[in-house]
Amino acid sequence: MAIEFQENFSVAAPIDKVWEFIMAPENVARCMPGAALTELLDEKRFAGNIKVKIGAITARYDGTITYAEADKAAFRVVMIPEAKEKGGGTVGGRIETRLVAVSPTETAVSCHSSVDMTGRIVQVGRGMIDGVADQIFKKFVKNVKILLEVQEPPVAVAAAASAAAAGVAAPQQSTPPAQPKLDDAPINIFAEVWKWLWGAITGFFKRLLGGGSK
Repeated sequence: MAIEFQENFSVAAPIDKVWEFIMAPENVARCMPGAALTELLDEKRFAGNIKVKIGAITARYDGTITYAEADKAAFRVVMIPEAKEKGGGTVGGRIETRLVAVSPTETAVSCHSSVDMTGRIVQVGRGMIDGVADQIFKKFVKNVKILLEVQEPPVAVAAAASAAAAGVAAPQQSTPPAQPKLDDAPINIFAEVWKWLWGAITGFFKRLLGGGSK
């Protein structure tokens, strides 16, 4: 089953900071719900797994993601995922991301994905898979924003600025800053079931009324 989607969003961070973030595989894995980074194979390829649960079906795909193309001058990167499920399913595809500087402190992100899936998970149907994939990507975007848009506490910023003006080292914080909490809540499969059911009901009545008016 082939799945394609295009997503566009913006991040309140400089383009260089966003580029460095997406070029670090541990950041990508940390933001993706159900994903885990297990090994850095080389500078362009890393191994990991992702768990996807749709209704009663849970699938775990183990494989690699390769940074196939990385053009910093154009702020464009292409990733190639390749993974297999224990039951015989597979995932493969292409993910292309482009960055555009909207301002010195804001970056527009465009992501086009083309993914082909096989295995037990496709039994639930395209509508359900599309809905779950959309929820997963929305959580990914939310987590990217949480990590990239986090601001240092005003006191720490002021202390660092004062130290820099005086030509001395910035004072060390007595306690480390709190880590931002990412969205790792389970996917709401019931919402996707309801959307599918509502679409089927409204589609039925549209066909019924459309046929009756002829």
